[in-house]
Amino acid sequence: MGKAIEITDANFEQVISGDQPVLVDFWAEWCGPCKMIGPVVEQLASEYEGKAVIGKVDVDSNPSVAQAFGIRSIPTLLFFKGGQIVDKQVGAVPKAVLAQKLDAQL
Repeated sequence: MGKAIEITDANFEQVISGDQPVLVDFWAEWCGPCKMIGPVVEQLASEYEGKAVIGKVDVDSNPSVAQAFGIRSIPTLLFFKGGQIVDKQVGAVPKAVLAQKLDAQL
């Protein structure tokens, strides 16, 4: 079963520059809405295994990536294709919204 990968300042560029679409969940341990959307991100990781890369960035542990993309409120979910941002979602939303955004990149 697929699981969201841990993305760090160190491996970020490598993760987003692959051929598959990438969903990156910027989150933090102390963030309530992040805890709500966390299980949804994990479900997507399982459902899109082999089709898309799903990962999470802990903004407290990886401030460089968060700053580079101007992440001011979390959760923020960024969608990448070919290393470029193609879509963005700020705040907790239903799984169907994220799935629809992912499907648009497949």
